[in-house]
Amino acid sequence: MSAELWQFRYNIKILRKLRGATTLLSNTDSEYTMNNESKQAINHDPITVVISRRVIKGKESEFEQLSTQMTERASKYPGYLGANLFRPANAEDPEYRIIFKFASHTDLQQWEHSSERSELLEKIESLLVSPSEKELLSGIVNWFTLPGQNPVKPPAKYKMTFISWLALYPTVTLVFFVFGDWLQQLPLLLRTCIVTAIVMLVMSYVLMPRFTRWFAFWLFPKHERNLR
Repeated sequence: MSAELWQFRYNIKILRKLRGATTLLSNTDSEYTMNNESKQAINHDPITVVISRRVIKGKESEFEQLSTQMTERASKYPGYLGANLFRPANAEDPEYRIIFKFASHTDLQQWEHSSERSELLEKIESLLVSPSEKELLSGIVNWFTLPGQNPVKPPAKYKMTFISWLALYPTVTLVFFVFGDWLQQLPLLLRTCIVTAIVMLVMSYVLMPRFTRWFAFWLFPKHERNLR
């Protein structure tokens, strides 16, 4: 197989993985059952949690203090990647939104099942008009920096796909340009392991944060956000 044909097939595999990453997976009795390999991959993907809370009027100060304590406790747990609290935008949107990230679903579960979280969560819930609402975001959504806005809304899938491809194409091309001759001497499994590791690290930590900022005008149009 020629290097050009191998590269083309490899690029297709990468794009299919990115496309599949945005698919919502379920595990009910009437639907597909994921195999152990799929579960392991999901458990090790970074995950973003978006929590919406409507606080009883007059309890805002107490709520914010407890939220700060919650963040401080979470920051001491493995896999914690940061958190932000966004205050209500206006009377039409009176909810607080807390966004925090963990390196994997396993790390998130360890925090969510901790007694430190349960203790504060009980106090926080007593200050709310209604129970908290939680949304989990994973896959390529985590490549895009969510702006400080209410409501929190990821970009459209076609926009995320296009920007991901825009960053992915030159990255893969550069990897093969620089390391192509050396990679051809390696076994296929080792070769793909090295290439995917390089590509994912560069995409996650170098390119996507910058591409998100550069294309924020298109990913997050002003008419779709309520910046504060």
